[in-house]
Amino acid sequence: MKKRTLKTLIGAVALSLGIASCDVLDLNDTTVLSDLAVWNTESAAEMYITAAYKTFTDVSQVANSRSVFYDSYSDLMKSTAWDQYNHHYNKALLQTNAFTTGSAGAFECWSDVYERIRRANVLLDEITRYGAPKYGEDWCDIRRAEVRLCRAFSYYRLIRVYGGIVLRTETSGTNGVDDGSYEADIHRKRLTEAESWDYVINELLWAGKHLPKEWDSSWTGRATQKTAYGLVSRIALFAGQWQVAIDAAEEVKRQGGDLVDDYAKLFQVDGGQDNSKEILFALYYQKGSVTHNYDRYNRPFGDNAVYTTQVYAEHVPTAELADLYEFKDGTTFDWNTYAENHADPYTDREPRFHATIMYNGCDWEGRTIQTYVDGTDGFSAFTQSGSTNGHTCTGYYLRKYLQENNTTFVNDHSWQYDAVLRYAEVLLNKAEAYAQLDYNKYKTEALGALNEVRNRVGLLDKTTTDAPDKDSFMALLRKERCVELAGEGFRYWDLRRWKLAENVINGKNAHGVKIKKSADDTFTYEKVECDGGTPRVFLEKYYYFSLPTAETANNKLCENNPYW
Repeated sequence: MKKRTLKTLIGAVALSLGIASCDVLDLNDTTVLSDLAVWNTESAAEMYITAAYKTFTDVSQVANSRSVFYDSYSDLMKSTAWDQYNHHYNKALLQTNAFTTGSAGAFECWSDVYERIRRANVLLDEITRYGAPKYGEDWCDIRRAEVRLCRAFSYYRLIRVYGGIVLRTETSGTNGVDDGSYEADIHRKRLTEAESWDYVINELLWAGKHLPKEWDSSWTGRATQKTAYGLVSRIALFAGQWQVAIDAAEEVKRQGGDLVDDYAKLFQVDGGQDNSKEILFALYYQKGSVTHNYDRYNRPFGDNAVYTTQVYAEHVPTAELADLYEFKDGTTFDWNTYAENHADPYTDREPRFHATIMYNGCDWEGRTIQTYVDGTDGFSAFTQSGSTNGHTCTGYYLRKYLQENNTTFVNDHSWQYDAVLRYAEVLLNKAEAYAQLDYNKYKTEALGALNEVRNRVGLLDKTTTDAPDKDSFMALLRKERCVELAGEGFRYWDLRRWKLAENVINGKNAHGVKIKKSADDTFTYEKVECDGGTPRVFLEKYYYFSLPTAETANNKLCENNPYW
């Protein structure tokens, strides 16, 4: 059987059903189609079921970097545009009117995600009505587990923005399926946030018991037990269910989760390394059929001339991120003291720095990156109008996920996968959960999980001397999450769940490094603010954004969040 990746399946569903001009994901009523075609063969049914995974592709940090690159809402990354490329990042950070009663602004997802949930509910109903008689309950339970995992992820997307959800399932409606067809189904109270997290976690745990440990190689990309338990380890942190997070992380380990040797090769399609033990779930793309434009949107400015085409560098690392990376000997970076032991600020930094960030003087496709003023990839100050036209406004470019020497991206676009869930994250989730559960009792376990991530890149262990109490450990943990997971979409949501976004964002600015080259080929470095002169905004009420007006107006039992 030809190898089929999940993303390819999603794109191919309509064609497989003979509907050349219709996306099956947009069908409102699939009853007739299901009876006649979708459930007629196992292959067609399988491809129809994979449509549930669209909730993951909606927020892909690789394929949708223009609209949902979440690190650019944080201190780690900077959007280089004010109102171009459909970017909301800087306006969301710098304007007090970015979020209003009735709209979560850049994070508005209520109606779109509930449409994903509605479709999942219909699919679960059809699995019971059509799948069970034809393929049996064992077959159906595995596919139910896939769909329930995807639906749980949809609810997770809602809860992290709005708090408590309105629960709608395949059995909660007047007619069984809660699809909005009946007036009585519209009016429903929200669960509390705690109840909402309980629901999501229990759904994922059920999925973990029924999903396969591995799929046949012809179905690369579908969720496995490791996917379910890995997501539990993440989401349990939002819920404050520390033991649940620990148990889930341990289950991932029992099932073979582990770190790969080379961090940089984790993000390379043809890196020559088997990444399967670390990547617990990914969205896969395919050259020639299902692609995206990550390379075009993130390459350094100098590639304009190399490829005689426009590249954009829409997101660039900030100095806040770059300065967090240690030197490879484990010493911290400091602009005031680095020159005492190092020839320049960058060359001797730890491996994740070089895998994540392009800096002045680094090698890239046979040339040297020049981010100094008037250099080939030169610095351009950010202003609150237009964009930097593809220049860096921080002195850095993003390297993670770029496919070096992919010389065909102009015509063939990009096809690197998006590693949605990695074992490194699971380890950091476990480390945090042990610390929050009882650091005095579990400091050995917390430090052990943290150090496993550090040791992979050759960094020395952190000890109880470095972290004698929970607060000092959490400071280390937060730093480690930044440098390990940079560019993967975690930082903004981490700040929200820690209730630290006000401290880190509000009234602050992000920074870059303005580099000037002297006549003797030496460089001077000036740390500069890169937000255009306006302090950033994150108000207390932003922890729970407003529900859309359509929901609060139509659902008589649904109350909006406080402050809105």
